[in-house]
Amino acid sequence: MICGVDEAGRGCIAGKMVVAGVVLRTPIEGLMDSKKLSQAKREALYETIVAHAHYKIIEFSPMDIDTKGISRCLNEALTQIKEHFSGYTILFDGNCTFGVGAIETMVKADTKVPEVSAASILAKVTHDREIELHTQSYPHYRFDKHKGYLTKAHKEALLQYGYTPIHRKSFKVKSTTAI
Repeated sequence: MICGVDEAGRGCIAGKMVVAGVVLRTPIEGLMDSKKLSQAKREALYETIVAHAHYKIIEFSPMDIDTKGISRCLNEALTQIKEHFSGYTILFDGNCTFGVGAIETMVKADTKVPEVSAASILAKVTHDREIELHTQSYPHYRFDKHKGYLTKAHKEALLQYGYTPIHRKSFKVKSTTAI
């Protein structure tokens, strides 16, 4: 039995990082990498996955990420999922175990392995729902459009309005213009 693991929000400058582990109880039609699905399809599949799988979702706040770093957060998430799904083969999307032993990795696993696709969907929907809530509090940043990733519009908002409490201060903006 496989527990698929994926994350969403690792590369964001704002919002939480979400890591999900999924063991499917029954096959689910339409699973694939969450980034290749429409928002409506992801939302529908999210509900199906929750109803037909065992899962664990772990969230790290911007403060967690700033304090511990992305790698430490991923180490903690993988450790928790490994403990929660003891006895399962843990398959993480990517090529790094972040120091956690006895887990497997596979590049593009979210496009190849249904359990990892399901984890990708749970992580992305959880991440996106949370970041979209911040659009109301910080309308100038348009979090509903870029989901916390550093787009040109997001960068311009940062230059004009500065960081919000949900921005990761440790995120290094690659630019000649300081924020």
